[in-house]
Amino acid sequence: MVGGLPGVRWWAAVGNQVADVVGGLPGTGWGAELRCLVVAHRHGDPMQLYLIRHGQSLVNLADWAHGNSDEGLTDLGRQQAQAVAQRLATGSDRIDVLYASTMRRAHETATFVSRALDLPILPDDRIREIGNNRLDHAPWPDVPTDYGDFWATSRPFASVTPGVEQGESLMHFRTRVGAFLEELRLDRAGQQVVAVTHGGVIDAVFDHMFNVGPWRHCQVWTSNASVTQVELLDDTPRDNGVAHGGPERWRLHRHNDVGHLDAVPTPAPFAADGASGQARR
Repeated sequence: MVGGLPGVRWWAAVGNQVADVVGGLPGTGWGAELRCLVVAHRHGDPMQLYLIRHGQSLVNLADWAHGNSDEGLTDLGRQQAQAVAQRLATGSDRIDVLYASTMRRAHETATFVSRALDLPILPDDRIREIGNNRLDHAPWPDVPTDYGDFWATSRPFASVTPGVEQGESLMHFRTRVGAFLEELRLDRAGQQVVAVTHGGVIDAVFDHMFNVGPWRHCQVWTSNASVTQVELLDDTPRDNGVAHGGPERWRLHRHNDVGHLDAVPTPAPFAADGASGQARR
């Protein structure tokens, strides 16, 4: 219990540093340097999660001929990243935390968001694109170049990178994304969370939310630098024993929202790796 309120964590901002204050706001010696009490969140409050697909990368270009690779953004991708960062900065919700995949295209996109929101980037290997981690969820030092010649959803228990040992399957991939979501559920209740990630990860988030079995039957297409917003409802039982969302813990608010890209040039059609049938994301 903090400050007389059960389940509340208080955060105090001093200069550019944020400190977790337990037991109220004790004397810190900061005096006039204590700028503000940022926010208090009750555990069980809804969490808003904004999933941002990275801006256009070199691997998304139709004429890219080098297979899977950890590449950065194109000039257009940087324009897209700036546009989505500006949208988040001018939105009605104050963002509390910023996560990003550790792949270059996502991290570079996140740098634009970080500057716009004045938030540090929390890198997370679990939200890297499918095939770029080992089956133990650790990232490859050098990512495999080639995917298998099948869609991952058609063989969900087979490695999507069969040319290398210890390659992950779709189900390994979904497990690491699910672990990320469950950690957010426990640690980020009541917060506004941004995660800059990949199209395949957003697919896996939908699989998690909608309790999809191993064999997915619906494709979900996500544009570069688009916004997908989902809400994790308050699952704390009320006086009548019923949680706010009942058994439906997740609420989808929007998917593939690209309204902020109206002033950005339209990219070429989404590219897929024709030899493998795996979308490059």
